[in-house]
Amino acid sequence: MIVEPFNHERVQFLDRLDIGGRSWLVDDVVSGLAEFMTERRRERIDQIIDGRTRNIATVVENIYDRGNVSAIMRSAEAFGFLDFHVVQQPGAEKFKAANRVSQGAHKWLNLCRHSSAKSCVEELHSLGVKVYATHLGASSQPIDDIDFSQPSAIVFGNEHAGVTDELLELCDGNVIIPMKGMTQSFNISVAGAISFYHINYWRRQQGLAGDLTEQEKQQLRASYYLRSVENSEKLLNR
Repeated sequence: MIVEPFNHERVQFLDRLDIGGRSWLVDDVVSGLAEFMTERRRERIDQIIDGRTRNIATVVENIYDRGNVSAIMRSAEAFGFLDFHVVQQPGAEKFKAANRVSQGAHKWLNLCRHSSAKSCVEELHSLGVKVYATHLGASSQPIDDIDFSQPSAIVFGNEHAGVTDELLELCDGNVIIPMKGMTQSFNISVAGAISFYHINYWRRQQGLAGDLTEQEKQQLRASYYLRSVENSEKLLNR
């Protein structure tokens, strides 16, 4: 069963989910599956949802090793960053999370796939999101200097060539992680973890953390219940 938790455009959350070809009110999904979960599990899901934000998004572009993408997913999910964009050029192998590395993190993220850098950045810009590429260049700023109280996306390029020139031209700026050693960069999975930790810490210092609306929380709760309850579709249709 495949359930898309949110509409792809991310413009708004909807009050219904398409499950097995049938449209369900999110309130009915929550009430229908709650009895099949322990109170402890429901409380845990509520705690996680309270810490989620859509004001920080992740973008990965043309990354070869799916284990690296999965590691970045795991870090993004761990710090509560809900929206995760995968840019894949036409003809590239469709991304599939390496569950051994992601530890199932992909199940708890809003995954959006794009066939070009342009479509990804245009979508983010249309929503008022500033896009920053992790890139070592003359105009790059330390990540410490970025105001992450504003909706922002951080981009990670592939392991060999980094972020493409096309995407760099579309971004609002480039960021680096300040380093004191002889090496100039971290590997991509480490860079992701450090970046997310910094952004999360910065936002908490500003009193910012989870910021979903109640409607958004309820839709996310319905999606998480579907993923937590075995045979959830059959149980809803009983």
